Amino acid sequence: MKQTKPVVGITMGDAAGVGPEIILKTLANEEIYNISNPFVIGDSKILERAKSFVGSELEIQSVTAEGLGEIEYKLGTVHCLDLNLLPADLPVGEVSPDAGHAAFEYLRTAIELANEQKIDAICTAPLNKEALQKGGHKYPGHTEILADLTGTQDYSMMLSAPNLRVIHVTTHVGIIDAVKMINPERVYHVIKLAHDTLRKAGIEAPKIAVCGINPHAGENGLFGYGEEDEKVVPGVEKAQGEGIDAVGPLPADTLFFRAVRGDFDIVVAMYHDQGHGPVKVLGLDAGVNITVGLPIIRTSVDHGTAFDIAGKGIADEKSLIEAMRQAVELAPKR
Repeated sequence: MKQTKPVVGITMGDAAGVGPEIILKTLANEEIYNISNPFVIGDSKILERAKSFVGSELEIQSVTAEGLGEIEYKLGTVHCLDLNLLPADLPVGEVSPDAGHAAFEYLRTAIELANEQKIDAICTAPLNKEALQKGGHKYPGHTEILADLTGTQDYSMMLSAPNLRVIHVTTHVGIIDAVKMINPERVYHVIKLAHDTLRKAGIEAPKIAVCGINPHAGENGLFGYGEEDEKVVPGVEKAQGEGIDAVGPLPADTLFFRAVRGDFDIVVAMYHDQGHGPVKVLGLDAGVNITVGLPIIRTSVDHGTAFDIAGKGIADEKSLIEAMRQAVELAPKR
């Protein structure tokens, strides 16, 4: 039967964290089935165990990749593409190489399904970077895995929170390396990614604000060594020359206030903490991580594995619910 709602594969992330719990809570929400056809890519036995953590009565049904087209999506039943990679007694709340490797395999499988157009979008629960690397996968996080396995060179991380969107020129690198990596072409490409992504989302002429690197965006050479003029301004001017409504570099300390106020549709941040800090101040349970520039749609929660509360059933699912909404919004329409 032809699907009328997007099929979304939810990767379980690090099974020692809160991923299984927030997935069950999310899939107990009727809205998710009203807008999408969701299933989990992970380990069924881990989801079964998580039911006791959250007091869930959902039925877990294992499926194979070949059987995805036969799923009858309905509230009350969680379908899991069971990769059977982990023991049922995997320790909760601890860094585990096995869980790190499994998290990689869940994502790799989701990417294959998306490339084969068997699913319309991927929504990821959090993984643990230390566990991922101890499991043999030397990536800083989800974004870099997705880029590598899809052969994508030009991509960026976008965070979405109430009244604020932020896209990053650099992400998971130290601040000294980040400044070295910023260059006019990269700034231009990220502005272009922001513009094209928001156009696809229905914003006809996105207003884009670009952060400076130094305090007060250098204040005419008072701070720094001319990085704004050398690294940022040419990229902004190139985008402007193509008709893109981009302004900057602007001082980050006031720019985010203006963006939340509604002056801009998106902010281009130069490095990780410059962009992540303001989004997370607005609420860890409200942010969504979106990888833009990929040939597939991927959204994610904007929080970590929360090992300190894993297994307690108290993790908040709001970010995953919002990530599912964003996945549906961005997914190709059938």
